[in-house]
Amino acid sequence: MTVLADRPRSDRMTSAQRLVLVLLLGSQFMLAVDFSILNVALPVIGSGLGFALAELQWVATAFALAAAGFTLLFGRIADLFGRRRLFLIGMALLGASSLAGGLATSPGLLLVARVAQGLATAIVTPAGLALLTTSFPEGPLRAKALGLNGALMSAGFTSGAVLGGLLTELLSWRWAFFVNVPVALAVLLAAPAVLKESRPAERPRMDLPGAAAVTAGLLALVFGLTRAGEHGFADALGLGALAAGAALLIAFWYVERRAAAPLVPVTILARPNVTWGNLAGLIAFATETSLVFLMTLYLQKVLGYSALATGLAFGVLGLGTVLGGVLAPRVIGRLGTGRALAAGFGLQAVATASLALLGTGPGWIWLLLAATFAGGIGNMVAIVGFMVTATSGLPDSEQGLATGLATMTQQVGITMGIPVMSAVATAAMGTVLQGVIVAVLVNAALTFAGALIPRKRSAMSN
Repeated sequence: MTVLADRPRSDRMTSAQRLVLVLLLGSQFMLAVDFSILNVALPVIGSGLGFALAELQWVATAFALAAAGFTLLFGRIADLFGRRRLFLIGMALLGASSLAGGLATSPGLLLVARVAQGLATAIVTPAGLALLTTSFPEGPLRAKALGLNGALMSAGFTSGAVLGGLLTELLSWRWAFFVNVPVALAVLLAAPAVLKESRPAERPRMDLPGAAAVTAGLLALVFGLTRAGEHGFADALGLGALAAGAALLIAFWYVERRAAAPLVPVTILARPNVTWGNLAGLIAFATETSLVFLMTLYLQKVLGYSALATGLAFGVLGLGTVLGGVLAPRVIGRLGTGRALAAGFGLQAVATASLALLGTGPGWIWLLLAATFAGGIGNMVAIVGFMVTATSGLPDSEQGLATGLATMTQQVGITMGIPVMSAVATAAMGTVLQGVIVAVLVNAALTFAGALIPRKRSAMSN
């Protein structure tokens, strides 16, 4: 039984829906900021806490492993035991772990806090998205809500670098953690009055073998990709982790086919909109987040920008994603989801390919700003198209599962894009600029492949 108020059939939001939207969008924005807020501060954190240079990447990796590995599991738990309940638990954990990270006095304590932040993200993100999709009926209202959500999440990712630079330079790197605490507290105080609980009529047994297989598989996959980005794809440990991750995910598929109460029913994975929608999401997040990494290399290593100036340059990309999120529902309403998805990827591909023209002179910054702005618009249209596609045509009882899958896709895409493009750039690197240009062209080719997904989906549906 779903304990949600009757939802309006009109295309206009009620005041209650606006409150839900503000609360959930604020929390999702904060989670997105967490992905990148520490990147600029890593050198300062290393010197402040005594991290060895080789250990610094674990500040980001510890977060990514937990966030990607446990998202699907917590998405299903939210379906079974209540989305609002899991949302509140996750926000409480986020506030506590952020406070602990800001107070950390050793590398070990900081890494524990980052793992806890990743777990909080794995809890809050699918629960929040499920609350969002079940609060708005399928159609224009849901597309608008998802568009705003996607815009703020992408803007949060890009603006995290700006905020991290400002906090680190003006106050201390510890404020990159502390900034979450009052926001989490405000959400915890407001959520019980704003959000309605949603729970199933019956609680099936948890699929423990499936949960163990998919969680271990995703952890191994993310670790392998991170290791490959650091040491190259010939690294034995990285290859072993990737092979183990693939084997565990294949085992998960077979476990789910025979489970009485599967974590992920095979029927939902067989739906073309879920399969192709999540593939599109994987490409959208992997390409855009890795492009930020490539342009960071270009700005700092080729043009000589400081970390703070680099973060400010990405503010233009953030503006593009916000505009894309606002425009996406209109584009989807006019073109349909499939064509909007293709159009978004097409614009992103062209904008990304133009970055292959970058040179060593300071005037090339204008091409970078124009291309990342246009690419941000296209990427956000594609992301909203992915979310609408991957969560459409499903009952409310499966929305937590669908958004858990979509969130897992997002987390894995963010995590895998950077190591893959880093490996491409390193392999092609005669100079930094040469490596960046080759990786940019590979990035554009992947994005163009994403534009072909709607045709494949249509062919499969027919």
